[in-house]
Amino acid sequence: MMSFRNRIDAGRRLALELKEYKGQNIVVMAIPRGGVVLGYEVALELEAPLDIIIPRKIGAPGNPEFAIGAVAEDGTRVLNEETVTMLGVSKGYLERATEEEIVEIKRRIIKYRHEAEPENVAGKIVIIVDDGMATGATMRAAVASMRKRGASRIVVAVPVAPPDTIRELSKDVDKIICPVVYEPFYAIGQFYDDFSQVEDDEVIQLLELARKRRKAK
Repeated sequence: MMSFRNRIDAGRRLALELKEYKGQNIVVMAIPRGGVVLGYEVALELEAPLDIIIPRKIGAPGNPEFAIGAVAEDGTRVLNEETVTMLGVSKGYLERATEEEIVEIKRRIIKYRHEAEPENVAGKIVIIVDDGMATGATMRAAVASMRKRGASRIVVAVPVAPPDTIRELSKDVDKIICPVVYEPFYAIGQFYDDFSQVEDDEVIQLLELARKRRKAK
């Protein structure tokens, strides 16, 4: 089983697999917090702008860790309809839970972006980067949001994911780059030597560095 030293190593390996997009009309969208470390390395190698998208999972009633769907900052929501029906989740609960997550997303965006304008993705190839996928719920919301914002093509780039998630997500995107597709899949961290938590300050610093680099060009 292939593993990565840390998120920087994973980001550099992803960047090598994405070289065909260098020089094209692209935007790298990273999912905080861990995905921003990888996204920075990808954007650096491809000489592309870096921005964030913050999807949040919608947890099941009484079990917030169990995702029944996810939502993005613009309200784009994807649900696992089968699970929602099976659990008998009410429309009222879904609306409340969705609104709560959007409030949290907006709080984080202000914190991470400060006053920077979001990148315009209309008509561009969008590369969505994260440090791995398990169920893919939040990634599906990110993909749907980018479609709504007018991306011409969507490429998902993650170092690791289970085969079922790759199979499902491939229906919704133009391409998936995932060096390690592995089963049994217990947690993203099993594929990293160092999977320590990324702090907010590091996310802010990397986004600022990426913006300065773009302005200096």
